[in-house]
Amino acid sequence: MGQIAVVVDHTTATALHDPKDPYNEAVAAFYVQASGGLGSLYAPVLSLTVGDTERPGLLAYIDGLRFVTVEPFDTEAAVTATGLLRAGHSWAAVHAIHAARPSANFPTGRFLLTLTPELYEGTGVQAVHPDE
Repeated sequence: MGQIAVVVDHTTATALHDPKDPYNEAVAAFYVQASGGLGSLYAPVLSLTVGDTERPGLLAYIDGLRFVTVEPFDTEAAVTATGLLRAGHSWAAVHAIHAARPSANFPTGRFLLTLTPELYEGTGVQAVHPDE
């Protein structure tokens, strides 16, 4: 089996940040696999920023994790976000959607790990709950 590329959104980043969260262990399992070279984790900075407004310290915590790559919010992401915001998606979701969609580096896209897969229906991403 090859490496798996996974994007964590604000919900799963928050679960990873909070050891008392009921999904902490499930999300942490993905981090452990990434640390063992079995996959890669990515966290969109805009999603983390929104999450940090609700859970102060989230962005700094995730940024400090060795096996999570924080995705920058660049012009390409902003163009995607603009369209998604106009379509009614939340600020918390738009960068995660962009990061999970197919791209030059990830032609088949990346899995989006989320506690709220329903937020991503119809966006063209593979949103999965950590319990699935």
